[in-house]
Amino acid sequence: MADLLLASASPRRRELLEQIGVNFISEAQDIDESVLSGETASQYVERLAREKALAGCKTSKMTTLGSDTCVVLDEEILSKPSGTDDAKTMLSRLSGRSHQVLTAIAICENVNGEFKISSQVVCTDVSFIVLTPVQIERYVATGEPMDKAGSYGIQGKAAVFVSGIKGSYSNVVGLPLMETALLLQQHNIPVWCAQ
Repeated sequence: MADLLLASASPRRRELLEQIGVNFISEAQDIDESVLSGETASQYVERLAREKALAGCKTSKMTTLGSDTCVVLDEEILSKPSGTDDAKTMLSRLSGRSHQVLTAIAICENVNGEFKISSQVVCTDVSFIVLTPVQIERYVATGEPMDKAGSYGIQGKAAVFVSGIKGSYSNVVGLPLMETALLLQQHNIPVWCAQ
């Protein structure tokens, strides 16, 4: 039997949890991902992670991990692109600049009929080289940017665009592993390195 429900259908998050030896099942939770008026990027991702974790815990009766990632440039949230033109615009904006990737993790546990949620937001700075229009066109043509916040995946072809990173690499992929492992252990969910 699984120890944890991952409230996500993301293959990247599944791979990262497998990497640290967690015994889990995954099931995406359907929540409204609209940004609320006046909400900061940090508040936004933390709220979504907490809502996903709570929804999963309520329906499955299992301890649940929720997570959400966003890319932030000039304090603006760059979510998944709406189409190829949007992806090209985002990549043009990221070209030659630094931006932040925020991932929130939240764990919800049912303790004697009461839902207890722990959460944390992790931030990583990512710098891009100057991208040419041809590079942007070719990258968008791969289809890779279309389901990713900020229109790129650092673990894929866009790795060649990254000139520097300050912070957690796995955070940019979609799940900050060190912080996730510590949070899981606080909720008695074993990871491979647990003592």
